[in-house]
Amino acid sequence: MGSIPLIPFISLQFVHINGLRLICRAHQLVHDGYKFMFDEKLVTVWSAPNYCYRCGNVAATLSFSDAETKEAKIFHAVPDSERVIPPRTTTPYFL
Repeated sequence: MGSIPLIPFISLQFVHINGLRLICRAHQLVHDGYKFMFDEKLVTVWSAPNYCYRCGNVAATLSFSDAETKEAKIFHAVPDSERVIPPRTTTPYFL
């Protein structure tokens, strides 16, 4: 029987030692909006669609109705042709 690679092993050990069911994290680009890893004990959620207007990724939020029931909600970037860019306004330094 093979050994578990180090990173999954550490994640699974951390969850077990701390009595957790799931580690949720954000701020790492995931092209599908979210990604479960390590026997679904870790999930990465990315909520910025088409990051920096060039990555082409979808975004997601993770909704929990209870500790065991979770649902990913996927959303896409607004097409460039429909984006509204607000005018830049400068607040005077001395009012």
